[in-house]
Amino acid sequence: MFPTLGDLVKSLTGIDLSFLYIFQMFGLMMAVAFLSAAYVLFKELKRKETEGLLQPVFRNIIIGQPASVSELMINALIGFVVGFKVIGIFFNLSVFTANPQAFVFSMQGSWLGAIAIGSFFSYSKYYEKKKQQLPEPKNELVKLYPSQLVSEIVIYAAIFGLIGAKLFDNLENPSFFFENPIEAMISFSGLTWYGGLILAAGAIIYYCIKNKIPVIHMADAMGPTLILGYAVGRIGCQLSGDGDWGINNTAPKPSALSFLPDWMWSYKFPHNVINEGVPIENCLGKHCYELPFPVYPTPFYEVIMCLFIFGVLWYLRKRITTAGLLFSIYLILNGIERFSIEQIRVNSQYHIFGFAPTQAEIIAVVMVLVGIAGIFWSIKKNQLLKKNI
Repeated sequence: MFPTLGDLVKSLTGIDLSFLYIFQMFGLMMAVAFLSAAYVLFKELKRKETEGLLQPVFRNIIIGQPASVSELMINALIGFVVGFKVIGIFFNLSVFTANPQAFVFSMQGSWLGAIAIGSFFSYSKYYEKKKQQLPEPKNELVKLYPSQLVSEIVIYAAIFGLIGAKLFDNLENPSFFFENPIEAMISFSGLTWYGGLILAAGAIIYYCIKNKIPVIHMADAMGPTLILGYAVGRIGCQLSGDGDWGINNTAPKPSALSFLPDWMWSYKFPHNVINEGVPIENCLGKHCYELPFPVYPTPFYEVIMCLFIFGVLWYLRKRITTAGLLFSIYLILNGIERFSIEQIRVNSQYHIFGFAPTQAEIIAVVMVLVGIAGIFWSIKKNQLLKKNI
């Protein structure tokens, strides 16, 4: 496993670049997931704008005003945090590389760097506004297309998605939360995808309504976006070994799969980022554990399945003209994928009326049902629209 980018580079090239060990593999792949999703969303929104399905939104902005006190304070605060931690890293590099997460969420840092960078950020905002200041500030109506708002949409989705992912993970593992509440809230090793999806979806719906963007067309654009982001994120789970693996798999690899590497069938996730399992013999360092028994590498399986679903949705996106239908198909395919993988995946179970489903299985079934209902609703609404034309 490769807890950091440095581990991956060393494994591939044999070159040991110490500065790369500060980049956590899971966090790095999460960033790549958001960037790839943002690109796909931009392309889809741009296409829908070209087809006339999405119209521009208008915003009133005031130009020529000096920097407000709140703007100066916000910039000073951002600069303070950046300076405190980033400058602090340079003066405490060994402490940071030993445990980056603990350093980031500690009170360790550079107070001098915080004051210097905070002051610089605040002055930069003041100077920028001063150059643009007019004798008489004026209102200006700005036209923006939804594709130009992708960065805002991604920020909304990221913030609420991470909150939802942590919230649902703690609901799924309440015992760990009550034993270690602070660690449970700040750790990025425990994230529940569906929790993030639900809260992020709510935030995006609110954003669309607020900005008068048709929710149904945004949903269709989000289908391929979400499944691609999920696939890339699961690469991070597989590479870092964050605990999202399957149940024990001690069965011999089938002869039909003999051409595949052994790790694709069963794997012990050595050097996993959460230090789960038993010590690895003669291993020195921070990540020296592997699972006692090989398990199904479920993150890898999900990457393959989700990339396939992305390909299907990407193929259908120009061929389906009924609004809402593509997103409904996404819900069904994603629900089936997750329900299937849960059969060989380690997860907490609930006990309901004699059944023992996992949280993901419950949500997956709901997604499939909502997707089926969405297909009928989309088709019926499209027929009504055609009758009224």
